[in-house]
Amino acid sequence: MTSLTPTPQNETALRQAIVQHCQRLASAGLTQGTSGNISARCAQGDEAGLLISPSGVDYDEMRPESLAWMRMDGEWSGPLKPSSEWRFHRDIYACRPEAGAVVHAHPTHATALAVQREAIPAFHYMVAVAGGYDIRCAPYATYGTEELSRNALAALVDRRACLLANHGLIAIGADLRRAFALAVEVEALAHQYLLARATGTPTILDIAEMNRVLEKFKSYGANAQTAG
Repeated sequence: MTSLTPTPQNETALRQAIVQHCQRLASAGLTQGTSGNISARCAQGDEAGLLISPSGVDYDEMRPESLAWMRMDGEWSGPLKPSSEWRFHRDIYACRPEAGAVVHAHPTHATALAVQREAIPAFHYMVAVAGGYDIRCAPYATYGTEELSRNALAALVDRRACLLANHGLIAIGADLRRAFALAVEVEALAHQYLLARATGTPTILDIAEMNRVLEKFKSYGANAQTAG
């Protein structure tokens, strides 16, 4: 897949966009209550960092000023504590220069597979939208820990999305729109895969076919990250 360059944005507009996407999590079927979190790469002056949703705040009550700004060393500023999952957000930006935004959520169907610690195989060609032949499931680790971050980074090698065992999903993108759209797509794929398994044995596409799809996705439409 082609590499994606993060899109720089005005911090005020970026704060507003993060809040808007957080408030869409439930209606998009990606989360319940206050679970899940969203971040975006954001420098302040010459200091690299990220904006991230706060911990345990009702999305309807979240405001742009509620977000925490975090430096890459983990120091943060803001009126509220950053999400307890800040570590893998920060580590993704440190390791993946093409990532401009990260969406983490606990959608029903992706989580149903994650609690079985299963990847989503190439039962449908759209699995390639995450960047490879499957959507891996990272091994379990306690939320918010360095171990979970390491596991997630390994599952995201050459991928833009993964499941987290007994937890949920992560999707990354060049910007919030693409990261959010990918999270929605992964949840839809998980739902389809579970339905296919419930009614029979899904046929898995072979690597040669997925290679063809991955190559076609490089130049599909105006946005090389998505296809249909």
